[in-house]
Amino acid sequence: MSNDPLLQPYQLKHLTLRNRIIVTAHEPAYPQDGLPKERYRAYTVERAKGGVAMTMTAGSAAVSKDSPPVFNNLLAYKDEIVPWIREMTDAVHEEGAAIMIQLTHLGRRTRWDKGEWLPVVAPSHHREASHRAFPKKIEDWDIERIIKDFADAAERMKAGGMDGVELEAYGHLIDQFASPLTNELDGPYGGSLDNRMRFCFDVLKAIRARVGDDFILGVRYTADECLPGGTGKEEGLEISKRLKQSGLIDYLNVIRGHIDTDAGLTDVIPIQGMANSPHLDFAGEIRGATNFPTFHAAKIPDVATARHAIASGKVDMVGMTRAHMTDPHIVRKIIEKREEDIRPCVGANYCLDRIYQGGAAYCIHNAATGRELTMPHSIAKADRRKKVVIIGAGPAGLEAARVAGERGHEVVVFEAANDPGGQIRLTAQSERRREMISIIDWRMIQCEKLGVTFHFNSWAEADTVQAENPDVVIIATGGLPHTEVLSKGNELVVSAWDIISGDVKPGTNVLIFDDAGDHAGLQAAEFIAKAGGKVEIMTPDRSFAPEVMAMNLVPYMRSLQKLDVTFTVTYRLEAVEKSGNELVAHVGSDYGGIAKQRTFDQIVINHGTIPLDDLYFELKPASSNLGEVLHDQLIAGRPQTAWRNADGKFQLFRIGDAVAARNTHAAIYDALRLVKDI
Repeated sequence: MSNDPLLQPYQLKHLTLRNRIIVTAHEPAYPQDGLPKERYRAYTVERAKGGVAMTMTAGSAAVSKDSPPVFNNLLAYKDEIVPWIREMTDAVHEEGAAIMIQLTHLGRRTRWDKGEWLPVVAPSHHREASHRAFPKKIEDWDIERIIKDFADAAERMKAGGMDGVELEAYGHLIDQFASPLTNELDGPYGGSLDNRMRFCFDVLKAIRARVGDDFILGVRYTADECLPGGTGKEEGLEISKRLKQSGLIDYLNVIRGHIDTDAGLTDVIPIQGMANSPHLDFAGEIRGATNFPTFHAAKIPDVATARHAIASGKVDMVGMTRAHMTDPHIVRKIIEKREEDIRPCVGANYCLDRIYQGGAAYCIHNAATGRELTMPHSIAKADRRKKVVIIGAGPAGLEAARVAGERGHEVVVFEAANDPGGQIRLTAQSERRREMISIIDWRMIQCEKLGVTFHFNSWAEADTVQAENPDVVIIATGGLPHTEVLSKGNELVVSAWDIISGDVKPGTNVLIFDDAGDHAGLQAAEFIAKAGGKVEIMTPDRSFAPEVMAMNLVPYMRSLQKLDVTFTVTYRLEAVEKSGNELVAHVGSDYGGIAKQRTFDQIVINHGTIPLDDLYFELKPASSNLGEVLHDQLIAGRPQTAWRNADGKFQLFRIGDAVAARNTHAAIYDALRLVKDI
């Protein structure tokens, strides 16, 4: 048996867990009609195949109809969920993993105009900032009904073969009762800590009475809200002890912080540029004080940190949840002594930011996650070895090279720059985004193992490519900043890339016109402001930086507000002209009726990219498919068979921003779904 602390089994009541790594409860937003159908099951089972000890589904499953999900969650109040749960639990158990589900009533953390348009309920009328609904103050009959709903849902989960259920008690209704900030009830459910905890214990008692003792029951709760007037550390420790002493639960799953605002949520679940494992020591304090099984997860992205968490006795089970979205086979690779092959989570939080905008969770650099029914995590060998030539070593080109290498092809990559990375190397210039470079580093390691040939400082011409006698040519040359967006004065502006790269010195009074709404505009603003410049970000949209999304916006705002950056929405930069040493900005609005002038010494444009596609069009006449991609074949996962030129010597494709300005995930997905069938 291995001496690795992470690989030691753990006995949780009657349940033997095969190692110390879990996937904590989270909702990837894959349900159909609130049910865990084929897609949800495939995603969950993949992590079990990868060796995780236990996976927890749903973050969280709703127990009542007046707890409508604000994104696509499981609906545990439906009787028809049971057979779907059974199919999923059976499949996970066959892979040797345990499986639990998290149950909740959202309380005020939802909206009245979702689901059945029922009033939101909470122990006070206080609105939650994130979801903006003013709740009805909960009544006695609401409390009785919801307690029964929790017990009913738990019974359904047991009938579906779950090993246990976990209650979500941070930010949701149970925590809204526990926190003095959100509970304004009179007794028996308000006032003293005894009264505020009564709802939680009534729910636990009702569940335990329904499911019996041979069923794991846990609570994921905040032991310190980190808010003035809220549950503090001392009271959180008392709550922890009371949960243990109740005899109703089998473990504690510790959270620190609050989730009622974007900023609070981001501190609970930190993103890139923020400290790793910020609450691990706190979880260790809870375990030390209670001597009770303790779980914890919060930005523990790497094996070394997880190993430390277990070896030091801080926790009994360590959650690596986003890390398993990036690589579901972490444990298998640890067992096989291939830790260097683990695809690293870079903390980009594309997964969570998407679900909070109503989309499905996708990993920024594993396009198979959430697409297990159509995209492979392990690449199969091709029937015939081909020569594949790739132009460009950004994320799209490197993913194409990696997948082609895994297929067993001979792969040659030409890159004009000194180093790989493309736009990721540029974005990683920012301290906040430095972790992004791991997307490139991991692919380079994999490509080197697969024998991919790289030619750096090589500007590939059509003759260069054709001299390789390729079977397939893939253009992944990306794009260049698009700044030709004004009616006048395009020659007077610079791009956000110019600022980030250091090619252009920041000005002292700067306008950033940002209608791409991505990271580059905010990064440029931060570079300029930190250099001492006065910065205004202007956008024609009604909100700024929509592509950055909520949780990623938090650290930017903390920095930019301190630097006194100004944000102006609903105005459009229309033209620029020079006046002495100044630049005059002509500003209008898509809403009409506005025409004004502003003066700056530098104007920066962030308007996405224009494809760098000259080589593609040079090669197109010599290709057999004339660049055509058959979309039905691409979607269905079949090889491309377009044949438009009998004299063509090779298939030609382009991917990523060489097609159109998109994002890193789109570039990597382009490469994976095309090349896996070459």
